[in-house]
Amino acid sequence: MAAVGRSFYRDVLPFTAMVTMECVNVGLNTLFKAATLNGMSYHVFVVYSYSIAAFVLIPAPFVSHRSRVLPPLNFSIMSKVLLLGLIGLESAALRKRSSQAKILGTIVSLAGAFVVTLYKGPPIVFANQSQSLSLHQPLLNSTPTNPNWIVGGLLLTAEYILVPLWYIVQAQIMKEYPNELTVIFFYNVCVVAVSAAVALITEPNSSAWKLRPDIALLSILCSGLFGSFLNNAVHTWVLRLKGPVFVTMFKPLSMAIALEIKLYKVILDLETWGRAWEGSGHDLREDTLKLYETF
Repeated sequence: MAAVGRSFYRDVLPFTAMVTMECVNVGLNTLFKAATLNGMSYHVFVVYSYSIAAFVLIPAPFVSHRSRVLPPLNFSIMSKVLLLGLIGLESAALRKRSSQAKILGTIVSLAGAFVVTLYKGPPIVFANQSQSLSLHQPLLNSTPTNPNWIVGGLLLTAEYILVPLWYIVQAQIMKEYPNELTVIFFYNVCVVAVSAAVALITEPNSSAWKLRPDIALLSILCSGLFGSFLNNAVHTWVLRLKGPVFVTMFKPLSMAIALEIKLYKVILDLETWGRAWEGSGHDLREDTLKLYETF
């Protein structure tokens, strides 16, 4: 019974937690997109969301300071936590099958990230609600709706390359100081300090910092509690149990989840329009189809 419990804790629970967090990330990204379309500043969003997470985690360093199991929070550990140290390395022996699997998994993950972010097929939806498409015309349009999609794709790919390096550094920190909440607290404090300095320069307008009871406030609260706090805590805990390779291999999963939701949304829009057209009694050539992009 004890062996089953340990297996569940070390194998099943981390896998379930990672899949759940990727689903949560997709929801948070959707909320963030809706908030930015409503005029929310990205820099202000980062400052507020990480401030919420840091505020929730304030008791963490005081509790860990009284612990007799953890090592003392000395300058060496603090410098690694605050600066994220130097990038460590994941062991890789080319002749071992485990290392070959790590390398192959990394290549496949990066290839998938490149394909999803850089491939631009013909759009079948319109972001501008004033645009419409006659049903006797082709649904596909070869004109890109956003000319900056290449830059966005490259930046997203760079993120998927740098995030695994950050996971490796964090895993090295957890080996020396195995307390997830304390590490996440100081990480959030550092992000708040850096992002606040940048935001004060990029957002000098005081109106951008005012919070109102709208979608922007909801996005900030959800991102602070479920993203900067819960998501980072779960990732750090799984890093300590399974290592950086296990955590990194779940990153492309959020893309697949978002694509599935997007496809379901398009199908639902088509079905809704089809039912409305059947009840209208209008001629097919006189109707128009409008699909609104929400992602």
